[in-house]
Amino acid sequence: MTLPTPTPAVRDRVLTLSPTELPAYVYDLTALREHAAQVRGTLPERVELYYAAKANPEPEILAALGPYVDGYEVSSGGELAHVAEAVPGRPLAFGGPGKTPDEIRTALERGVERFHVESEHDLRVLAELARRVAPPTRVGVLLRFNLAVADGSLAGSSLAMGGRPTPFGLDPTRAPHVLRPLTDGTHPHLELLGVHAHLASGLDASRQLSVARSIVRWATGLGVPVAEVNVGGGMAVDYTRPESRFDWQAYGEGLAELVDSHPELTLRIEPGRALTAYCGWYATEVLDVKRSHGEEFAVVRGGTHHLRTPATKGHDQPCSVLAVEEWPHPWPRPAAEGEYVSLTGQLCTPKDLLARDTRAPGLRAGDRVAFALAGAYAWNISHHDFLMHPRPGFHFLTPADGGV
Repeated sequence: MTLPTPTPAVRDRVLTLSPTELPAYVYDLTALREHAAQVRGTLPERVELYYAAKANPEPEILAALGPYVDGYEVSSGGELAHVAEAVPGRPLAFGGPGKTPDEIRTALERGVERFHVESEHDLRVLAELARRVAPPTRVGVLLRFNLAVADGSLAGSSLAMGGRPTPFGLDPTRAPHVLRPLTDGTHPHLELLGVHAHLASGLDASRQLSVARSIVRWATGLGVPVAEVNVGGGMAVDYTRPESRFDWQAYGEGLAELVDSHPELTLRIEPGRALTAYCGWYATEVLDVKRSHGEEFAVVRGGTHHLRTPATKGHDQPCSVLAVEEWPHPWPRPAAEGEYVSLTGQLCTPKDLLARDTRAPGLRAGDRVAFALAGAYAWNISHHDFLMHPRPGFHFLTPADGGV
């Protein structure tokens, strides 16, 4: 594995923070914008790009993505209110299982025009509330189906939401029953826009394209006109090989062939992690270095209560060591004797493991560690209040900070 190196702007900020300002999340917004522009540039015109806000809903992240995305996908009433405030006036798609009537009503009152419907009950509630709340308009519906993909393209996915029994989406055998009230006038305040199918996460470009083709083939064979097909997100981010990136160029070329074959369709993708993971770093300080049963451990400020991703996904979070020469204390400075060190946090559990057997010869207390790929599903999914340690700082670097 090639260890990731922080951008110069991130490195400078991490080294200038005082120990009491650590841990901290440091986001390079310039790098984020460059990546988002590159992704947008690979996509054909009739492929819309929505950002899945669940990956990282920080307002600065949402705003930085604004020029490069067509809208945002939200999955709760809380996300809806937050995103609507952070990037006002932008198109929103409201998805997720278990929407409450209050959440649907609020979304309608806020003018959300596109709902991903997950069940027949979800459809009936939306229809009745649309009749009450938004009678002059027709609310757009994309029916989310849990489709089976027979060609093995979901093999190797890190997280599957479709193709097997899950609580996500509609069973495809119910398609005729769900389509009927949307086409026979039963729900006059709803408009069938098309189909949504987010089936898995962690797929490479070739498998993503195979899944997209299967979804479009199924959606266009329903026997009713569909104008939109959302093929979901889940583009792979490889934490074990951070130098390996999703092949957006090949994916865009494949989607171009797909839309050329279906000129009546608008395709939509909704990546989250693959857009923002690489711009974020979780920076901290080594507090102690110790040996136990022949293994060396470095205890850092913070831990998985701030960065839960490695514990959740069962991987070692890639990181870089930034040496700090000053040692302001009168006691001896602990240092690693060997070449490999396991990095743990401050929690009273052996599960508080950020990275095992990281190559860090000579690592010392007081050195800084910057964990990469922390721009998605990091702080926002972590168990913040366990043991009541201080929360991390947040730094959003722009060109004024040297983020060029």
